[in-house]
Amino acid sequence: MSASIPTIKEIAKRLNVSVSTVSRALSDHPRISEKTKEAVKELAKALHYEPNSKAIFFKQKKSYVIGVIVPLIYEDFFSKGISGIEAIAMDNGYTILFGQSYDSIDKEKQVVDAMKSQRVDGLIISLSKETNKNDHLKVLDAYNIPIVYFDRVPSTANVNKVYSNLFEGTVNMIEWLFKKGRKRIAFINGPAALIASKERLDGYIEGISRRKLKVDMQMVEQTDFSELGTHQAITRLLSLKKPPDAIISFNDYVHMDAVKCALSNGIKINEEILFASYANISVNKHTAFPPVVSVDQFPYKQGEAAMKMMMHILNHKNEAAELPTPVFQNMQMEAVLVFN
Repeated sequence: MSASIPTIKEIAKRLNVSVSTVSRALSDHPRISEKTKEAVKELAKALHYEPNSKAIFFKQKKSYVIGVIVPLIYEDFFSKGISGIEAIAMDNGYTILFGQSYDSIDKEKQVVDAMKSQRVDGLIISLSKETNKNDHLKVLDAYNIPIVYFDRVPSTANVNKVYSNLFEGTVNMIEWLFKKGRKRIAFINGPAALIASKERLDGYIEGISRRKLKVDMQMVEQTDFSELGTHQAITRLLSLKKPPDAIISFNDYVHMDAVKCALSNGIKINEEILFASYANISVNKHTAFPPVVSVDQFPYKQGEAAMKMMMHILNHKNEAAELPTPVFQNMQMEAVLVFN
């Protein structure tokens, strides 16, 4: 027969003290003498006693769990972001509950409901490509569950968010391509619902305009992130009367699909057409044709910053409740060009 699990009652009985005294001693209550604390902790250690975390969480009305939702965990960018989130969470005594939206708003809603049911203390989320409204997230307000958005964030100002300055990153990338002698720069953007798509497009238009050139919207295509969607975009660009001599892709995954299609059309990659991108994922150094330049968005640092923001919110929850209007945090991080 297996040994029974030690309890506070057993410790109290052996030391001939009350259960409340043991409980307070284990939590270093100032009213308990150091001698009693030492005796309680020594016996608890000898018995291999572990606190009933569920009971503690119920009493404190906290789960010490943070929900994290990303489009796809296996993507290099989001896995690095999650690592940054988890590192800060563990430093603060929290654990992480992961979920994936698979870039579907319906699945995102399902995972949000699951997080709500689990009574997570907070939610960190990078939105799906289909999410253009956040009504399904606003319901968490009723449960006092704060939200921090990262990377794929809503355009509204009244939310807590961490993201990269993709506008400036795109302008800098356009400038670099011009300096390399490229004058017909095309752009394969992501779904219009994403604020990141708008930032990239705005940066593209600004970068072209700074050269006193008219923006040719025939050079701007869109993909839904599928291989087929990207192949269709590349095919249209290559069929132009004056095809591009440089192509910027929404991210490095889109870049790989774009290169695959260009190769099948006999294009000499990074010679006839220079390929640029965003994210600077680890796999780039293992591919035959990495982008000549990629905008590094520092996902690990974004994850760290998002979790630090969440800790600040949770640690100042009571103060925030007393303010007449909510105060939201907006952290925009620098994006840096990386050359391959």
